[in-house]
Amino acid sequence: MPGSRKVLVVSGKRKTAIARATVRHGEGRIRINNIPLEIYEPEVAREKIREPLLQAGDDVWRKIDVNIRVSGGGFMGQAEASRMALAKALLKWTKSSHLRSVFLKYDRTMVAGDPRRKESKKFGGPGARARDQKSYR
Repeated sequence: MPGSRKVLVVSGKRKTAIARATVRHGEGRIRINNIPLEIYEPEVAREKIREPLLQAGDDVWRKIDVNIRVSGGGFMGQAEASRMALAKALLKWTKSSHLRSVFLKYDRTMVAGDPRRKESKKFGGPGARARDQKSYR
């Protein structure tokens, strides 16, 4: 097809948060749940999501638009899932091994996820390991 446009869909996970990023040719617009990255709140989450862009450099991401849909988890889990989806999207779009090594050197969780999950609750107590206290008096 001569008039086809390149579109990528990439996902990132952190704890119970799942982010799906859609990448297209564009002018460098990045949106998280239809909110531009420049005004995304809280600021600490915005800076976390911006890390792959800073590592990649302006020339890489200024040519694409990324729309990220994220659900589940807390605000920081969502930010880290979005960050992973954005980093994977940049890697898949550019197919650059240099960029991959830059991300891995900076922070491995941008490319490879963290497999840790919450341990399930068991009987006999309020949590996974905590037990109910006993009193003999």
